[in-house]
Amino acid sequence: MAEAKPKILIIEDDLDVAEMLNAYFRVQGYEVFTVNWGEDGVRSAQTVHPDLVILDIRLPDIDGYEVARRLRSDRRTADIPIIFLTEKRERADRLQGLELGADDYITKPFDVQELRLRVRNALKRMSQGSLTNPVSGLPEGALVDERLSDAMKTSSSGLLLVSLENMDAFREAYGFVASDDVLRAVSVMITNTLRELSNPDDFLGHLNPMEFVLVVPQPNLSSLQERLRTRLEQSLDYFYPIKDREQAAKRKDRLAIKIAEIDLIREVTGETPILLLDDVASELDKERNSFFFNYLSEQRGQVFVTATDADSIGLSGTAKTELFTIESGRLKIS
Repeated sequence: MAEAKPKILIIEDDLDVAEMLNAYFRVQGYEVFTVNWGEDGVRSAQTVHPDLVILDIRLPDIDGYEVARRLRSDRRTADIPIIFLTEKRERADRLQGLELGADDYITKPFDVQELRLRVRNALKRMSQGSLTNPVSGLPEGALVDERLSDAMKTSSSGLLLVSLENMDAFREAYGFVASDDVLRAVSVMITNTLRELSNPDDFLGHLNPMEFVLVVPQPNLSSLQERLRTRLEQSLDYFYPIKDREQAAKRKDRLAIKIAEIDLIREVTGETPILLLDDVASELDKERNSFFFNYLSEQRGQVFVTATDADSIGLSGTAKTELFTIESGRLKIS
């Protein structure tokens, strides 16, 4: 018996784009359904039960945000992966889509090969229950949440956060495939560095696609941090083509690594550090955002969090929380 083809629902009002995507994904072996209106898209998703939805934001009746909102609120369609396809490039638009539960976001004009890979990755995540990252193969989602919850119950474990910075700029310049290669290579380097310590209880996973979390014994934090920083920083330039390396080294948005080890600072100095967190909430979904800020609220010391949207900061409204806003170059305290 032939294996059932994955089903893709395309909700796109541009007839040329819709026809092109329909033909392309059929050739790739998918069963494709296409509609041009938002209301039709909601009804089709409820009847066709697609494995994935490619959704334009600008539609003739209701916009893509409303379509996504309805799909996520209906138990029949709540778990279907959604990839937004749109001309909107503003960061606020992207965050709004992700806030509604979109799995990915790609802007027009787009590389159809890049879209194909994003579709493949989203379907792979869905088939694996979102337990591993499709690019790195490392744990994410519920597996990471469970391991972090266990680690926070014991003082013997230390947490190390490794963030791969400026990947959006790199992807814009060199494409989706190249950025996946970077993520995959960084994952391998972190994994190999952990293995050098040979501790069976070490854990490595994703907080989000560009952020790694490591759970290791407290005594190993210092050496691990130094090894990772040295190894990763020495490697970043080699991800750029040879002709671009000299210029890339001068750019403010070049690839960079940030490593945070809160518990080590507390251990060495005997004092709780002031934490400065730059826009950490923008790439977290609601559940992980709540989990992360609940953890922060239980820590001693001061925490400063920057954000473009105050509602995304889960600390707001808790005890001893102050909100600072900058408007027209002036600082206001709420």
